[in-house]
Amino acid sequence: MSIGEAARARQVRRVLGGILLANLAVVVVKISVGLSANSLAVFGDAVHSSVDAVNNLFGMVVVRFAAKAPDEDHPYGHGKFETLGALIVVVFLSVTLFELLQGAITRLWQGTSAPVLSPLAAGLLVATLLVNIGVVWYETRAGQRLQSEILLADAAHTRADVFITIAVIIGLALATLGLTWADPVLAIVVSVMVVRIGVQVVGRVIPSLVDQAAVDGAAIRRAATQIPGVRDAYDIRSRAAAAKRFAEITITVDGSESVTTAHEIADVVEERLRTTLDLHEILVHVEPC
Repeated sequence: MSIGEAARARQVRRVLGGILLANLAVVVVKISVGLSANSLAVFGDAVHSSVDAVNNLFGMVVVRFAAKAPDEDHPYGHGKFETLGALIVVVFLSVTLFELLQGAITRLWQGTSAPVLSPLAAGLLVATLLVNIGVVWYETRAGQRLQSEILLADAAHTRADVFITIAVIIGLALATLGLTWADPVLAIVVSVMVVRIGVQVVGRVIPSLVDQAAVDGAAIRRAATQIPGVRDAYDIRSRAAAAKRFAEITITVDGSESVTTAHEIADVVEERLRTTLDLHEILVHVEPC
């Protein structure tokens, strides 16, 4: 593992560790408010926040494993374990979604007493909302800066938590006005939002898992053929694994060139692709023409 990869992994784990502490505090507050207010939506929100905390622990383990150096069985490294981890976050999100929907439908069908929310409990819920908004902002920025799929997926999960908390606050406010159905109905509305967030996460990680091209082949060919001595470029492939991008390309050079000169041309192509297209590992095949 390079120094850069090791530093990146440490930064990702540090971000997850800080967010874990914030999520644990939010869980404690929401459970306390749920007990005092007798609100299904608040309990569902607390469950969702607890899943956030589990995600943070899971992410810290996955990132440590994904940062391992390439070995005989994983010559491209272990970066895709981070991508897989982001997909598993969606599984956790699905469990939360099921529990939330089940509870909401049950309460609508059977009916229940209206939740009672004290001013203190309302203030605590607003405080957890502000904490989660801060977490989403911080984790999204960190995920983009570190090119971490697990951080971006976890931020999306926390964004769902923000929507749930907003719906909970609105539902409780309506319930105090006698609209007892508002609490479970808004829980169902939030469930739809959670589904949308899950779809977005899946859409972001699937291209990496199925080895979709990470860089436009035409851009790779154009950069390679600009190098003096390169006659043509073909058989171009690229893929991504977490923050790393790989590419393979075959170039043709004049058949009269020596082996040494051909390799020097290939080295120049490799360096050009690395610097201009943000590729990390490039394999250049050389063929005479």
